[in-house]
Parts: sequence; structure tokens; C-alpha cells
Amino acid sequence: MKLLLTIVLVITSLLLIVLILLHRGRGGGLSSMFGGAASASLSGSTVVEKNLNRLTVFVAIAWSASIIALGILLKVPTGPVS
Repeated sequence: MKLLLTIVLVITSLLLIVLILLHRGRGGGLSSMFGGAASASLSGSTVVEKNLNRLTVFVAIAWSASIIALGILLKVPTGPVS
């Protein structure tokens, strides 16, 4: 169980880094490299930005849940208490 949660934590950490870097900032970001620059002049967010926001929130929730679960598992003693 600990191994599975550790793998989930590593994968969600890497995904979270990539997803945050893909967001468009004030001056443009990596998302402008993939066609986001054309829609930068339009006001409001596009469907791609909304989906990117939703995916980032979902991965962040999975990341938080895996950290909490791993912390609980590591806190519970596995052997006899002396």
C-alpha cells in the first residue's frame, strides 16, 4: 500500500508541475507555445483554459489525498510496541 501511494505521489507531483507550467500567466507562459498566443488578445478564458484548470484542481486533490494517506500510513506503528 505504501509503495502504491508513493508511486501515485510521484506521478501526481510531476503532473502538477507540468500542468502549472502550462497555465497562461500575465505575460504568457508555456501554454502560448501551443497555440495559446492567438487567443491571448481575447477577453475571458477559453475552453482549453477551463479544462486545464479543472484538470489541475483534480490532480492537486489527488496529490493532497495521497500525501494525507501516506502520512497516516507512516504514522501507524507496524510492529509490536515495546
